Amino acid sequence: MTDYVGRFAPSPSGPLHAGSLAAALASWLDARAQRGRWLLRIEDVDTPRTVPGAAERIMMQLRELGLHWDGEVVWQSRRGAAYQQAFDALAAQGRVYGCGCTRREIADSALRGPAAPGADGERPYPGTCRHGLPPGRQARAWRVRMPEGVERYTDRWLGPQEQDVAQAVGDIAIRRADGLWAYQLAVVVDDAAQGVTDVVRGADLLGSTARQRVLGRLLGLPPLRYLHVPLVMDPVSGLKLSKQNGAPPIDTAAPLAALESAWRALGFAPQEAHDVPDFLARATETWARRFPLP
Repeated sequence: MTDYVGRFAPSPSGPLHAGSLAAALASWLDARAQRGRWLLRIEDVDTPRTVPGAAERIMMQLRELGLHWDGEVVWQSRRGAAYQQAFDALAAQGRVYGCGCTRREIADSALRGPAAPGADGERPYPGTCRHGLPPGRQARAWRVRMPEGVERYTDRWLGPQEQDVAQAVGDIAIRRADGLWAYQLAVVVDDAAQGVTDVVRGADLLGSTARQRVLGRLLGLPPLRYLHVPLVMDPVSGLKLSKQNGAPPIDTAAPLAALESAWRALGFAPQEAHDVPDFLARATETWARRFPLP
């Protein structure tokens, strides 16, 4: 075993589909190629989107595909005290403030502002409540003042990356208007608590990386390595395969075919394996050659 610790962190809003399997496979292979640990975390902090039984089905699918995890499963919905502790630490630095803006007001203010939207259409929070709530308003959400400066890092698949989080994103919400903890805070706190060293996930989350690195630094946490894999796209609609877009669940009755399909979606040539263990062994060797750690 090495000091490498990876993780797969699905949201239980539905079963694994081709897109989420590609991300899971890449994460599993990276951990096994480094002789490290691969953890499973259920990101159910967004309780309104949680589908009853989805987490259990995801775990069953992973087992049937031969993607076994190490240690206990972590559930975000049970970690509120840890998120509160991080919130309090940021508040003690004077970085947390209440925001009374509605989503519509934020969108309208951003449209009137000078900043251009990001690659995913996201517009930065304009800082309306940064220096205090407007008269007659109460805090709906809680935000963290982002420090100025460009965040730079190297993605192990995509190469050098940089983002001025304060300009491109603005002050990020860490507790939402509905009272739930925000994903951006939860993922940073949980990765640190689990000792994660490497995050392998879909490229749709690339835009979250710089802000998560900044938030981790504000909390005094060590930086992680990142590898963002290509998204699996629907050949008909051209949209990213997702539960929201009606992507069908993985057919685990044919596990080798499902794994081969995910492997090809990641841009690799077929392994011509005889069974699942043979496929995973061959794929691990190929991955280790393609993505050695620095």
